[in-house]
Amino acid sequence: MKLVYFIYGVAVYVMFVGTFAYSVGFVGNFFVPKSMDTGTPGPLLPALAMNLFLLGVFAIQHSVMARPAFKRWWTTFVPAVIERSTYILFTNLALILLFWLWRPMGPVIWDVSGSAFEPVLWGICALGWVIVFISTCLIDHFDLMGLRQVTLNLRGLPYTGKPFKTPLFYQYVRHPIYVGFTIAFWATPVMTLAHLVFAIGSTGYVVIGAMLEERDLIAHFGDRYRAYKAQVPMLIPRLRRKS
Repeated sequence: MKLVYFIYGVAVYVMFVGTFAYSVGFVGNFFVPKSMDTGTPGPLLPALAMNLFLLGVFAIQHSVMARPAFKRWWTTFVPAVIERSTYILFTNLALILLFWLWRPMGPVIWDVSGSAFEPVLWGICALGWVIVFISTCLIDHFDLMGLRQVTLNLRGLPYTGKPFKTPLFYQYVRHPIYVGFTIAFWATPVMTLAHLVFAIGSTGYVVIGAMLEERDLIAHFGDRYRAYKAQVPMLIPRLRRKS
């Protein structure tokens, strides 16, 4: 079964890479067959209801499955070694559902295409995605994606949780991954109503998700995380830590 678990973890990770790459094109409206604003906007209320439902599905999946209580229940059915990979699998499925069923919505809130602001906004958007990727690497990208778990299992080594650390971005903001996503979602030369709903909904989830995650981190790391929380802001970076 070790080899089966490893193949499963690798397959889910490859799926994640494809889904993540598609999400960049989906939000930016380029290089993908169906993006956020693809198609002709239909009636506003049905489109808004569908898009809010899709955002809700992702938020519930991403938050509920990450909670320790759910993990304890979930691992009575799913082997612990592939729990993280299975979490990533369901995240992929939630995103694919969003890509598939998302509906365009007008009107255009702002459009700076062709102006000097366009390359600036694209640069800021790209910076957001880069921050997301680098931030995952700083705290172990492969552990977050479940690959470390299945690799250690294949080698017959026990899994050990990652120690508490605050490298680079984490010295200035507690959740740089969320910050990177927020930057990428808001920095666009063309802001349609659909994009605005997506950006607002995602930002709301970022705040709630960060608060839920911090509750678990305090339960796990105790006073070490409380001290970190007192020194470093949650989502708005500060160039200097409190003494």
